[in-house]
Amino acid sequence: MKLWPRLRTWWQVRSGHDDTPLDGDTPVWLLSFAFHLAVLIVLSLLLIPANVDRVVEVLVDAIQAPELIEEMPSAFRISDEVSDRVGAGGATGDEIASNLTLDVSAMENVAIESPNELSDMGEYAFDDSVVRAMSEKLESVAVRGTVGVAATGATGAVDRIVEEIIRSMEERETLVVWMFDQSASLLRQREEIMGRIDRVYEELGAIQASGATAFAKHGEPPLLTQVCAFGKNFDFAFRSPTDNMTKVKEAIRSITTDVTGIENVFAAISEVVNEYRDLRRIDSRTGDRKRNVMIIVISDEAGDDLNNLDAAVVACRKYEVPVFVIGIPAPFGRDESEVKWVDPDPNFDQSPQWTTVHQGPETLYPERLRLKFSSEQDDSLEFIDSGSGPFGLSRICYESGGIYFTVHPNRETNGLRRWETSEFSAYLAHFFDPDVMRKYRPDYVSNVTYQQQLQENQARFALVQAAQQSWVTPLAAPELVFTKFDEAAFVTAISQAQRAAAMVEPKINQLYEILKTGEAHRELEISPRWKAGYDLAYGSVLAAKVRAESYNEMLAMAKTNLKFNDPKNNTWRLEPADSISTGSQSEKLGAKAKTYLQRVIDEHPDTPWSLLSQKERSTPIGWRWTESFTQPPAPPSEMQASNNNVVRAPQAERAQMLAPPKIKRPVPKL
Repeated sequence: MKLWPRLRTWWQVRSGHDDTPLDGDTPVWLLSFAFHLAVLIVLSLLLIPANVDRVVEVLVDAIQAPELIEEMPSAFRISDEVSDRVGAGGATGDEIASNLTLDVSAMENVAIESPNELSDMGEYAFDDSVVRAMSEKLESVAVRGTVGVAATGATGAVDRIVEEIIRSMEERETLVVWMFDQSASLLRQREEIMGRIDRVYEELGAIQASGATAFAKHGEPPLLTQVCAFGKNFDFAFRSPTDNMTKVKEAIRSITTDVTGIENVFAAISEVVNEYRDLRRIDSRTGDRKRNVMIIVISDEAGDDLNNLDAAVVACRKYEVPVFVIGIPAPFGRDESEVKWVDPDPNFDQSPQWTTVHQGPETLYPERLRLKFSSEQDDSLEFIDSGSGPFGLSRICYESGGIYFTVHPNRETNGLRRWETSEFSAYLAHFFDPDVMRKYRPDYVSNVTYQQQLQENQARFALVQAAQQSWVTPLAAPELVFTKFDEAAFVTAISQAQRAAAMVEPKINQLYEILKTGEAHRELEISPRWKAGYDLAYGSVLAAKVRAESYNEMLAMAKTNLKFNDPKNNTWRLEPADSISTGSQSEKLGAKAKTYLQRVIDEHPDTPWSLLSQKERSTPIGWRWTESFTQPPAPPSEMQASNNNVVRAPQAERAQMLAPPKIKRPVPKL
């Protein structure tokens, strides 16, 4: 008996029905279904491409862009390692690390590569169509530059820029525009760079002679150069760019000093971009841009025409012209630095002179308070490194895809004393690791965007408002020593100190009230830079408030309640003390000050905020009186007799001593 009749009989007995599910049109339907399913499988195998033809590895610095991690697909692997920095490895800056990573969109450190081998950090595979789509998308994404690249010498920065020139020439012919600041303080650095430019173009010539593709594939001269000088005005050295290196070096040597001391650097950058914008337009015949344009600015100042910054940024971004700056580190939270000047002409007095130069701040507006009402007279931390260059030049590098090099010859010496500062350099007592400072990078945005960011959090707004207030009215250090040669003079000195304190205390209270408005919003802040800035400012103001109030009460006590333990003593001195004797409210404010300062130390180590917090935290908030003896001045008759008994030097020695010294010329405007 065959299988199907037996199954049919079994179904009829079980179900009580004569027809089975396979009777009628059902077999035809099953055959149709099977056929179409097979067709779909074959078509899918033919049309879907191979799985892994190319590999794209995306590395994201989690420290630099934590806000972007949540937006990344889950299949990406996020690296917690900080990217390699660019910086000077040697004392002369000759050894400089290779660049790092590119900053795509809002990220400073993003590298997109197509490696032959997979990284141990993980990978995400795409097929060719996805890779092509991603490449087209990335062409329209703004590439951000790198700022705060540390170097001890300009030569190291120049070497690093050579790599960028070669990379640009591998893409297409390139025009390099060297822009030199005409200030007198840059004289030595221009000479240093001159010596390096010889080597730069010799290396480029050697590369060209070797038949490198960066040179060989171009019909026109692959590298053209223009030299510009800027100060109050702006000039091109050549009517047209040249490939004659002898002319380039002669043009640099012939740059004159601008005695006005004015630097309109952003207007000059705009002029350069507009002059050569035709080179950045797409050639209708080839469908490609005619030539790359790179701007290299050499300056030791911040620029005096910040009002032209936005226009320069727009021009550089529109025509995709990167700006590289060999500059100086901005002093932390300060507009000016003190530069050590030594007359470059040996026929004149060679003794150092100090002058202020506009080299900061590192932010659009100051975000550091200027407070001096403290028992500490030491100003060694008044000038410290900010970890970045001045705001305007750093922003244009960042926005255009260039690099800002912070060059300082004393970078590797922390605890630098003023007299140890190198000639023509700013005094900076302390420097910070660029890798640490990377996540504290300022916000390189326009004035409008910056104001919007301040409105987003009251703690930010309060910090900037308080900083501007203290900048306009910096607080003076208090009088601490009072000699009691006679009662009337002593009381007068105390009264004068009280009047001075009475003028200072309202200013401190005003800063306190401003910063207090941001206290409730401080916990909502996510930026480490803004958190560190607010905590340092609020902790410092709280400490200054307690010191000022305690100082006033101690002065009042001196008029009536102070008695010398030793009758021979005649001098009272106010010294810092841990105890606070001005009431429970002052004790509470003092405890809060310590809490804020300690939080900065714990959460932001090895930063300017931490260093200043440690200095403030180590200074006691209260005061105490100590007594000592001061020798009274001699009567006028005894002073005259003493002068008559001076031993005269021999005539020859006196003649040498009286020899006319070299003429000391005043410091020029820098």
